[in-house]
Amino acid sequence: MKLSYSSSEFFRARSARLTWRVLFLMSLGGMAAQADWQPVKSGMMTEWGSGLKADAVWQEYPRPQLERGDWTNLNGLWDYSVTGKDVETPTSWSGQILVPFCPESALSGVGRLIEPTEALWYKRPLPGLKAGKRTILNFEAVDYTTTVWVNGRKIGSHTGGFTPFSFDITPVLKAEGNELLVRVDDATEGFQLHGKQKLKQGGIWYTRVTGIWQTVWLENVTERFIRDLDFTPDIKSGRVRIEPKLSGKALAGEKIRVTASNGGKQAATASGNDSIILQIPGAKLWSPAEPNLYDLKVELLDAKGKTIDEVKSYVALREFGKTKDANGNWRFTLNGKSIFHWGPLDQGWWPDGLLTPPSEAAMISDIDYLKAAGFNMIRKHIKIEPRRYYAHCDKIGMLMWQDQVSMGYGPDSQPKGSNPPWTRMAPNPTEGNWPDEAHAQFLTEYKRMVDHLRDAPCIAVWSPFNEAWGQHRSMEVGEMAVAYDKTRPVNIASGGNFFPVGDIADEHAYPDPAFPFDDKRFDNYVKVCGEFGGHGMPIEGHLWNKNSPNWGYGGLPKNLEEWKERYTRSIRILADLRKRGVSAGVYTQTTDVEVEINGLRTYDRVNKVDPAWLKPLSDMLLNTPDAAK
Repeated sequence: MKLSYSSSEFFRARSARLTWRVLFLMSLGGMAAQADWQPVKSGMMTEWGSGLKADAVWQEYPRPQLERGDWTNLNGLWDYSVTGKDVETPTSWSGQILVPFCPESALSGVGRLIEPTEALWYKRPLPGLKAGKRTILNFEAVDYTTTVWVNGRKIGSHTGGFTPFSFDITPVLKAEGNELLVRVDDATEGFQLHGKQKLKQGGIWYTRVTGIWQTVWLENVTERFIRDLDFTPDIKSGRVRIEPKLSGKALAGEKIRVTASNGGKQAATASGNDSIILQIPGAKLWSPAEPNLYDLKVELLDAKGKTIDEVKSYVALREFGKTKDANGNWRFTLNGKSIFHWGPLDQGWWPDGLLTPPSEAAMISDIDYLKAAGFNMIRKHIKIEPRRYYAHCDKIGMLMWQDQVSMGYGPDSQPKGSNPPWTRMAPNPTEGNWPDEAHAQFLTEYKRMVDHLRDAPCIAVWSPFNEAWGQHRSMEVGEMAVAYDKTRPVNIASGGNFFPVGDIADEHAYPDPAFPFDDKRFDNYVKVCGEFGGHGMPIEGHLWNKNSPNWGYGGLPKNLEEWKERYTRSIRILADLRKRGVSAGVYTQTTDVEVEINGLRTYDRVNKVDPAWLKPLSDMLLNTPDAAK
């Protein structure tokens, strides 16, 4: 298939044509914007990317469930260099890159593919040490292996491309003149978990991403501070158990005080140490129809009652489960009531930022479009979004199926035997062969994902594997996943290969949904149609590459009316499957991605179909009874 974007040589030629006219001013908290920064030309842009300012990129607080007031955003223009793997420190710098956009993206201002044989380097100044405080350096996501130095001293490294990591850099900070140096190594393929990225993109595989792709920031904390909060809600009693995790030397007589409010009115307060029980009178439950959240103020107090540290957070009371309908089919429940999960496959890719949305407003526009279209769920496909994405789903009431980021599928550049044949729901599937080290890293990254998102009310399902991509040791992985979070269902392999572990049996079928009801192996599992649809439609002027073989499942319709007929047929088939025992449906997909043109929106986020047209069909599906005699 012809490449949907550009070859490596084209990227480099385009990068070479860029003219860097730099006005780089130092400031206490970071760097001033380059006066004439421009995104890379010749690529598709969203409206948010077109209006982006280099000095105002991703300024929102990145951690909504543990928000602290004393912080510094480090996004903006950094120096960058690309060297060979054997280079220990760059001797020169190529120009500037707009963080948090990867160099392969248009919004980075670079527009250059980073090869597996190369290392990507970043450099920028840091603010000085703050008296009486510790300074934590936070990276929300960097793809893939990151090594960090401050003032020439190595402070640590991290392997994994999709979850946050932090370093306490207090011991190496000076009063002024601090410098941050970051190296990133990224093979993209092999056993490395990289999702939909490929070295040679095309079809369902997309442009690679290297380096920083989410917010980088500093926070100043006291010697003893609140590092994390774990929540366990109990809808029957109206209680939330809060377990604070603290760092630093314990204070004599210290305690944690939690105050909950709803709609600006105080709802409850409680104090304690290792475990605080917050009793909320008349607690309001969370659901897509009524997304009730309780705002929290969490204070660390010393023996005299003085506030040492304070953070803001939020929590919801809700409970996921399953039950049998009148015909004996397992159904999802939310707060003890049967609920049909209806949502799109959502890949979270952007033409101008790739994995990075051009702005929070851009990111939220997708979620709000889906909510208006009547969906109550999103399947986040092989990507972990910025934390503020999940916070918005919590706020508006959108369930989330979260995929583990996988390795890619196919024999072209993957280790031999790492991907088993995809036999879907057939019995006795084979497994991929993964060495112990790669398997251990897979488990590490899975657990990091769950730890990272565990307290988000919206997360409703975990999916360790997708369609046999790197699927290995499935029973071990499934049993681990079930034990690691007992509060949510586990879908061992979306679309197969099916193994008898977890809670869900998931069939993928295109273009119309289907499920193999006659196979009794699935009787004890919640039955779902984890992918279907993919009805493509090209929109003139909104194609990533009009000269590529843009495609959708089942061929492309002649016009919008034919597309609507196909979509309506698929939803009516799904409604019939619901009566026969299916408990969820996932339509492919929210947006076009590169040469995939099967989105409800174009890749640059123009609506192909109005959400008001989609909503009655969603309502019909969600109002269909679970069981028909």
